[in-house]
Amino acid sequence: MKVIENYDDWVDPSTYLERLFVELSCRDNLLVDRIVGNAKLPVEYLDERELSSLIEGENSPSLGEGKRNLILSNNKGDFVKDCPATKTYRCCDYRIINIGTGCPMDCVYCILQAYLNNPNLTFYVNTDRLFNELDELLNSNPDKVVRIGTGELTDSMALDRITGFSRDLIAFFSEYDNGVLELKTKSSFIENLKNVNHAGRTVMSWSLNSNEITSKTEFRASSIESRLHAAKQCGEMGYHLGFHFDPIIDYPGWQEGYHQTIEMLFKTIPAEKIKWISLGAFRYVPDLKKVGTRRFPESSIFYHEFVKGLDGKQRYFRSQRTEIYSKIYNQIKRFASPETCIYFCMESDEIWKEVMGFTPKQQGGLPEMLDKTFC
Repeated sequence: MKVIENYDDWVDPSTYLERLFVELSCRDNLLVDRIVGNAKLPVEYLDERELSSLIEGENSPSLGEGKRNLILSNNKGDFVKDCPATKTYRCCDYRIINIGTGCPMDCVYCILQAYLNNPNLTFYVNTDRLFNELDELLNSNPDKVVRIGTGELTDSMALDRITGFSRDLIAFFSEYDNGVLELKTKSSFIENLKNVNHAGRTVMSWSLNSNEITSKTEFRASSIESRLHAAKQCGEMGYHLGFHFDPIIDYPGWQEGYHQTIEMLFKTIPAEKIKWISLGAFRYVPDLKKVGTRRFPESSIFYHEFVKGLDGKQRYFRSQRTEIYSKIYNQIKRFASPETCIYFCMESDEIWKEVMGFTPKQQGGLPEMLDKTFC
């Protein structure tokens, strides 16, 4: 695998931004004032027609260029949604908060390249409606653990230096005994997490990979060492921790690469601080290969043998996934606390049984397995 860009250890990817665009109807929003003040970037205020032109017009930026632009606008749809899972593979009953779309980091494998039609980054500022939706959801499920996160269409912390929104969400969830907020990131900016009353209701999570994959496919992301150092600090602040090995990518030397990351993880983080660790092998929708190979022509991650899964995504062959999972799972089990939930993201019962020796149903279901870590 060739290096396709000099790798830098980015602590705060929001420093990549160059311009702010504000929807004119949001001009008097207090959150807009906060972001504009923190960003200290040139600001343009656009009406609906001008905003549409920026997103869809002839002069709209490319995917790479759009990562330097941040649009502050109102969310006209629902903030809170179910995780876009499939019935074919085991899902964890997760909920998603759509605080915005896009990310200043640039990962070769990122699904957003094929999924989003707006090349610019967007952050939604009508958060009063978001908190109303969350309040309704949590109050309507008083006897159920509601696990919810912001890392589906954006990185949870990539823009946090300028938005400060992590503090707002953490403070909100601290008031609910049945809510669990997960903030998932590849950055290591954690300044806004200090001196916040989280009441043990927030899990700070990091995506992890081998150093080989991180350095050659995750541009403007923090190094594994920096992510784990940030995680250690969060653990010392009383936050629960989670880690996600996803996507796990097959490449020459993957065994040693992932082994090194796992050893570094448990040398840095006390095992009892970790609530959950997920595993997910590289998978992608067909359109992603077209975009990814065009934008990153020197990357080889799409040039393996894949098979179409029951969810329509391209996946490694089952035997290949089983081999990879078995080695990584067994290495993690050597160090992990018995209380940590280790689970697969979107895999079949057959894979669970072959690798872990049980199916989620035999443990009460995957949602129950994760909920137990908070009971």
